[in-house]
Amino acid sequence: MSTTALIEHLQSGLARLPPGPIVVAFSGGLDSSVLLHALASPGPARERGLRALHVDHGLHADSAQWTAHCTAFAARLDVPIEAIKAGPVTASGKGIEDAARAARYATFAGKLRGGEVLAVAQHADDQAETVLLKLLRGAGPEGLGGMRVLREFASGYLWRPLLELPRAQLKDYALAQGLNWVEDPSNSNTQLRRNFLREEILPKLSARWPAAGAAIAHSARWARAAADFIEQEAQRALARVQGVDPATLAWRAWLDLPEALRDPVLRRWLRALGLDEPAHFHVAELERQLHGAAEDRSPCVSWERSELRRYRDLLYAMPALAPMPADWRGDWRAPSLQLPDGGQLEWRQRDGTARAARVDAPALTVRYRCGGERLKPADTTHTRELRLLLQEAGIPPWQRDRIPLIHQNAQMIAVGDLILSQAGRELCDRLHARIVWSPGSARLVDSASPLR
Repeated sequence: MSTTALIEHLQSGLARLPPGPIVVAFSGGLDSSVLLHALASPGPARERGLRALHVDHGLHADSAQWTAHCTAFAARLDVPIEAIKAGPVTASGKGIEDAARAARYATFAGKLRGGEVLAVAQHADDQAETVLLKLLRGAGPEGLGGMRVLREFASGYLWRPLLELPRAQLKDYALAQGLNWVEDPSNSNTQLRRNFLREEILPKLSARWPAAGAAIAHSARWARAAADFIEQEAQRALARVQGVDPATLAWRAWLDLPEALRDPVLRRWLRALGLDEPAHFHVAELERQLHGAAEDRSPCVSWERSELRRYRDLLYAMPALAPMPADWRGDWRAPSLQLPDGGQLEWRQRDGTARAARVDAPALTVRYRCGGERLKPADTTHTRELRLLLQEAGIPPWQRDRIPLIHQNAQMIAVGDLILSQAGRELCDRLHARIVWSPGSARLVDSASPLR
């Protein structure tokens, strides 16, 4: 590709962008050197405002020299550059390359100003590698659609203007312009998955099928169009199946969705709640349990820091619940008592304000369910099993063992702030106060409102 053609390609892309300054993610390698050099040509990128960001992870002994190279390169182009020394990278379950990439983009996100466009130099060969990696991970249309040319990112946008150009054309430009760039020796390490595809697999595919790269890119565009359509339909479907409580889903209605919508609806729901997304086999296991579990069961599927639980007609999404400490006991003497799950019990005046002074109440003991507890709620004539009282209150099974049980002289007088015995009511009346329980890790469902 000629110098003029590449610059015109970039200017055409710039014309379709939202307004805002351009920030080039500059590693010093061939691809980002071409991108920064071409954007630095007189024209719209400079007029909008152009700067560069370089992140040094310190993963290589020469990384400081690479930083110096990038700084000098940008200076010759009269482009402001900020070099950031990032913290150490810890390998994730997906490997050091993915961990470094995630850390790099987190750094970019923190440095991007409102409305700025982060330009990255990924090209058509990178797109082919991405699609193949997604295919090998069993991805659906969203993953097989590969990288987007433009998407929202941090407080602005992320732009991949070279995504339709093969790396060979970028190298032609670099040689024609006499550019110098950094060669990262880790790029030849075929123990890394992306490098293995780049060095071993894609050359063989291209030798047998010369148009392999173009064909993969074409399939990615089809998959991207399908993924965008599915995402729009998933948004509409989620509105139909989500409960009044945003953390709930009508599970039968979810199962009745077309197969192509169930997975994206679930993921869209979980993303909005700030929870981890499941692997595909977790979704399959959820479907199996929802189809097979009896009505009186509460199936649960867990992964990483999140879990899904079914109760009655709803599916509940929540952070994974840590087990409660066995045989915990607490003496409640002060106005408030901290609970082991991060919640608390407190006395409040009837007008709702917290009591600042020490409550003149008998010493109370707090513990959790062990099984077999019984209670006679105020204004009732029969003592009943606590298990049945909680069930009738609509409290899901996984929350029942996390409700503090308040005792006076070995007699249960309150179940959190949900149920009071007659003795519990009389104590509250005498103190002109009420018990308030603030759950920690287990938020109660709306149907389990306090009984005053």
